Amino acid sequence: MTVALANTLTSRWAAAADGPAAFSGAGVYPLLALLAGVASGPARDELLAVAPSPLELPASGAVRAAAGVWTRHDLPLAPGWDAGSRLSGDPAADRARLDAWAARSTGGLVPALPVAVDEDTALVLASALAVETQWRRPFDDAVMTPAGGPWSGLRLPSLSRGHVAADALAPLRATGGVTLLTVEGSEDVDVVLCLGAPPAAPGAVLATAIDGFAGAAPATAGPGVHAEEVDATDPAPELVVSLPSFDVTAGHDLLTMPDLFGLRTAARDGTFPGISPVDLAVSSARQQALARFTALGFQAATVTALAMFPLAFHPPTARRLRVTVTFDRPFGYFAVHRPTGLVLVAGWVRRP
Repeated sequence: MTVALANTLTSRWAAAADGPAAFSGAGVYPLLALLAGVASGPARDELLAVAPSPLELPASGAVRAAAGVWTRHDLPLAPGWDAGSRLSGDPAADRARLDAWAARSTGGLVPALPVAVDEDTALVLASALAVETQWRRPFDDAVMTPAGGPWSGLRLPSLSRGHVAADALAPLRATGGVTLLTVEGSEDVDVVLCLGAPPAAPGAVLATAIDGFAGAAPATAGPGVHAEEVDATDPAPELVVSLPSFDVTAGHDLLTMPDLFGLRTAARDGTFPGISPVDLAVSSARQQALARFTALGFQAATVTALAMFPLAFHPPTARRLRVTVTFDRPFGYFAVHRPTGLVLVAGWVRRP
């Protein structure tokens, strides 16, 4: 059920942003679910509408995920809230630590956390997701010169491969007028390519593909598909695939679409009593993403981060005397009746 909710967020994001170059609803969802569990009032209701249950990101040889929490060193925390790592209050030092975490968590694919950190930052939540898989059947390098469309006449570096087998057409499917091609990875991650017919908007094509993938039907016709009978010595069908290689990056400001992510009240009013008695609001919510499709395989990584600031918080300005008493050698004790001063029991502790 939670997977379906995360996929719905990805689909809605694709449609609302009209097909970003690279993005991950799965990278955002765990942070929204975490905030929903510690928010109150309208902020909680809005977050629960988007992410009502936790999502555990898969971990395998092809997928790795990480999460991080950093709180300001002087921020009082609610009982039970894990302080995680503490921000030092030195923006340059904190920035270096957060960037190092992003690079380490994505194998260097995303070298920096996408949110700013300054002396007013009270909390940073982050998730990192990295995917890397090799193709079961690699592609060959080729050149493509489209005869029509926006790329007409361009000479493009491309990838191609052909496969003759009884099940060669199994990866080709269609849903809602969108052609889907599954490129199988060598482990447990595949990449699905989707193509719609002009003038369908990119966001609509992506949303249709994501929503309909599970029920997509086998197809030998559709956008980008050309079927013909050819002479051969083997009657088994052949699937020939041609596409440009790609290497894309994108940055996203989630607060430009606050309703999509359930962050409108969280960014305006807060509050999150499950984190701190101090009223907090989301000051920044961003994702940095990349995807790379080559002849040998696929790489992708996202780092999503939310920064929070106190709506009204005055750090301590006074100094106090602190006295510590330690009983670290044999000591005596007694119990006294308070109204009368009667000592009821007494003794000496020789060994702890």
